[in-house]
Amino acid sequence: MTDAQALQPNKHHALPSLKEQEEGELDLLIYWRSILKRKFQILQLAGAIALLATVIVFMKTPIYISTVTLLIEQNKAKVVSIEDVYGGVGQTKEHFQTQSEIIKSRAVAGMVVDKLKLTTHPDFDPRANKSFLVSTLAAIGIAGEAVTEAEVKKAVTEELMENMTVEPVRLSQLVKVSYASPDKELAAKIANTIADAYIDSDMDARYQMTQKASAWLNQRLVGLKSELEKSERSLQEYREREHIVDAKDMAYGGASSMLEGLMASLVTARMNRATAESAYNQVKSAKGNMEQQPVVLRNPLVAKMKEVVGDSERKVSEFTNRYGPDHVKMIQAQAELKQAKENLRRQIQDVVIGMEREYEAARANENALAGAVAEAKGTIQGSNRKDFELTALERDVTTNRQIYDMFMGRFKETSAAGDMQNGVVARVVDPATIADRPAKPKKMQIIFIAFVLGLFLGALVAVLLERLDNTVKSAEDAEVKLGMPVLTTVPLLDIEHGQNPAHHYIDEPKSVFSEAVRTARTGILLSAIDCPNKILIVTSSVPGEGKSTFAINLAISHAQTKKVLLIDADMRRPTVAKTLGLDAGKPGLSMLVSGSATLDSCLQSIEGSSLSIVTAGAIPPNPLELLLSQKFKETLDALSEQFDVVIIDSPPVQLVSDAVVLSTMATGVVFVVKAESTPYQIARRCIRTLVAADASLFGVTLNQLDYKKADRYYGAYTGYASNGYDGYYTKST
Repeated sequence: MTDAQALQPNKHHALPSLKEQEEGELDLLIYWRSILKRKFQILQLAGAIALLATVIVFMKTPIYISTVTLLIEQNKAKVVSIEDVYGGVGQTKEHFQTQSEIIKSRAVAGMVVDKLKLTTHPDFDPRANKSFLVSTLAAIGIAGEAVTEAEVKKAVTEELMENMTVEPVRLSQLVKVSYASPDKELAAKIANTIADAYIDSDMDARYQMTQKASAWLNQRLVGLKSELEKSERSLQEYREREHIVDAKDMAYGGASSMLEGLMASLVTARMNRATAESAYNQVKSAKGNMEQQPVVLRNPLVAKMKEVVGDSERKVSEFTNRYGPDHVKMIQAQAELKQAKENLRRQIQDVVIGMEREYEAARANENALAGAVAEAKGTIQGSNRKDFELTALERDVTTNRQIYDMFMGRFKETSAAGDMQNGVVARVVDPATIADRPAKPKKMQIIFIAFVLGLFLGALVAVLLERLDNTVKSAEDAEVKLGMPVLTTVPLLDIEHGQNPAHHYIDEPKSVFSEAVRTARTGILLSAIDCPNKILIVTSSVPGEGKSTFAINLAISHAQTKKVLLIDADMRRPTVAKTLGLDAGKPGLSMLVSGSATLDSCLQSIEGSSLSIVTAGAIPPNPLELLLSQKFKETLDALSEQFDVVIIDSPPVQLVSDAVVLSTMATGVVFVVKAESTPYQIARRCIRTLVAADASLFGVTLNQLDYKKADRYYGAYTGYASNGYDGYYTKST
């Protein structure tokens, strides 16, 4: 590899993910431009839909709607409450909804059908069908089975219910009842009849309900009276059997007060017994050592005797030191001590016996009080049982009497209310009038909505088509979708008859096309500014993207300042010689590499440029083997030393591997993409292939771009029109 190939620009080893690219595309501006791009088609679609809607609405039969307004005043009466029948109404949402459903009921509709005799009206009677088919079948006697009156009324009623609308007015007691019909007079008549039928049906229902309530109450009163008399007899029989004069006197008979006193005495007795039992147990457990027990020592006589014994012992002790044992005073003192101890023992014994007697007495008292309490409780329990049974009987009598009185009052009130029909459920506030104009169809509204829907549908289709378009449409689009910088955007040429696009740079040096080529040349020179000699590969994804034309014009632009060689390396479908009108039979690249021809014999030139050209020459059996050969590398190295810039027109990347092989020997690759033609997925795949082969990509050339269209629809290249390039370009081309 040459020094020029070693000094290559930074290589693109990674491309942004497709997800990142698609996120960049989700822009409202893109949608808006998509709509502007197809605005005339969208308007045409909207106009067609509006025209179709116009035809349809003018073919439809006009429908007139008449509305009657009702004031819902009172609720339905309950069976056993005369206050609810004629009293305040529960003005709830559920009540008005219920009344609305009653108005829409089949019963009310049936009353309207009967009142107006709609079963014989030509607009309702299904038997009045005058279609040609029905008439023909009737004429030949096969019109079908006859329709019964019940079926006719059912069909008319259902049709009436379908065309009826009931709507409660929010935050009020009003209900609007509407009817729609092609006959405006009939519509008003039916609406008013519906209101009258609803009021009449409610009054009939009230009357029937009152009659049923009276009959039921009368029947129920007979049973209630019998139950009341039975409960009263049971109460009287119990009082006589138990000799009860007054319940208050019988209730406890003083037993309750006596029980309270006994319970208090029993508590005291139990405390005394517990105290005596504790003292007795202490003495009993002493086992002879009674004088040391606290309960014994607390006795005053024992304590006094203990003091006497103590004094006698001290006296004996004094006489022992002063007199001898046989002294009279000593003998007398010992006799007194003995007598004192005997008295102490006797007193302790009396105390112990007294404690035992006290314990027995306390226990006997406790048992006696417990028996008295039990006897008092038994007496009270007996009284309670009698009182409970008496209370139950009295409560039964009271309840039966209350129920009987209530039903008797309701019966009298309901009987009196049976002749009153003042309390109506509703009244007509605003009767229905004949409509001046049809309510349906709303022609202008439908046409406008159809037009708007057409616009929306057209815009949706335009955006969908734009989203489905996977081609590259602008320089920004190319950078986002391909992940490569754009060297230049080459405009679409409007070449007049007889002009050659390959000579356009020479023929029109001041055109926008030529400026785009010079922009690419500048970008390439700046991309490898330290390389004295450059080998450039110009390739594309697929054929037909204009890479050969761009390669020729790029070589011509380089030839203005440098010594440049253009090589047609597409030895499968060579186009350089044919495009430039060169001698195709002259030796070319294949002979130069094989050594059968010299460089001078292979070089060709074009008028108006110092560019040197080597055509493909004779097509070898296997061009890829020729490009992979060592002779081709040596030839390319030799050419790069003789020329400042070597530009190679290679085959497309998608079809063959020639461009990938050539890219490994070049300073850089210029990738050509045709605007609005090549799917960006294919171009991305080809770029990835080149990057995987360790090729250096200078960037992407967006070829054959319609600047005017891009400016209108994509917002790009606005300077093309605003800065005068449009007129200058038109004048130049």
